Amino acid sequence: MTVSLSTATATTTDRGAGPLLRAWRERRRVSQLELALRAGSSARHISFIETGRSRPSEEMVLRLAGHLEVPVRERNALLLAAGYAPRYPETPLDDPALDALRAGMEQLIRGYEPYPALVVDATYRVLAANRGVLTLTEGVAPHLLEPPLNAIRLTLHPEGLAPRIRNLREWRGHLLAQMERQIALFRSERLRALYEEVAAYPVPADAPGAEPDEPVPYFALPLRIEHAGHTLSFISSIATFNTPMDVTVAELAIETLLPADPATVKYLQSAVA
Repeated sequence: MTVSLSTATATTTDRGAGPLLRAWRERRRVSQLELALRAGSSARHISFIETGRSRPSEEMVLRLAGHLEVPVRERNALLLAAGYAPRYPETPLDDPALDALRAGMEQLIRGYEPYPALVVDATYRVLAANRGVLTLTEGVAPHLLEPPLNAIRLTLHPEGLAPRIRNLREWRGHLLAQMERQIALFRSERLRALYEEVAAYPVPADAPGAEPDEPVPYFALPLRIEHAGHTLSFISSIATFNTPMDVTVAELAIETLLPADPATVKYLQSAVA
């Protein structure tokens, strides 16, 4: 098992944890008094921590980070800035320590067949996918399927799934908005670079938006995609791990595509054998 020092830098450590905690508190729109009440402290003590007049204990850093819902990777950065060792390891997914986790995820997505399911990391790198996903990627440009495969790039690239997405403008807007929220939460430069790349992909002037007469009253925004002359409709669901104690595990997500109409169910049951 290895430990990564995450995104913290020497300059972050030099500044101390105070400015970082203040930034997270302001991002969450929580007052010093409200945070103090949640953490069993005082607004005066929170103020002293944020201005550097008081050095928080390791336990206090973790307590404040928990109440501010700071991502696990950034909690390590806070600890380093406060002068403490990182608490959360970043274990490579292929490490034997995560054998049970990998096996469980693979069993889960295989069990979801014939419907598509995949596992991605914080930058949408595909770590595992089932046969339902492979069915949808038929006809995609080979260079987009070379490792490391990226789900967002594959979806929005002009040589990827984009030309076959019947509601491309809507689905593209949904994905970009989702990425914007994640960038604000995780402050990931790699995620920001990916966002800038895919946001710059050209969108054809005649790219379809929502169809005016939907045959099915969808309960959430569907992904409507052409495959072999059929229009398939899916609702996306994303699952993450509760109370993760490892950076790698905290950044994993399992995305499943739920068939949104009977025609999609029938087609996939016959197409994915």
